[in-house]
Amino acid sequence: MSFIYELEQIIHNRLANPTTDSYTTRLRKRGTPKICQKVGEEAVEVIVAALGQGRSELVAESADLIYHWLVLLADQGISLLDIEAELKSRHGKMSQSHEPVSEE
Repeated sequence: MSFIYELEQIIHNRLANPTTDSYTTRLRKRGTPKICQKVGEEAVEVIVAALGQGRSELVAESADLIYHWLVLLADQGISLLDIEAELKSRHGKMSQSHEPVSEE
């Protein structure tokens, strides 16, 4: 199991067994809008890092974004396996049409 799946399980465990010293618990208690806000903030920080703060900052900000994204997914009852299945589905459609699949 890769660490990202392990982290997903840690997040699920913290949400199922909340403790006052857990950042994940405190974030979830503030609700979906706050979780979404954090995902947005971290996404902007990834962009800023990519545009000139260097590799190590981009790696650090990407880790923050992925963590908050995983909390959002857990909050919404979506798993990494759900995302993986969607990506596999799109890949199959792309292979057949030779063009990216867009939902727009």
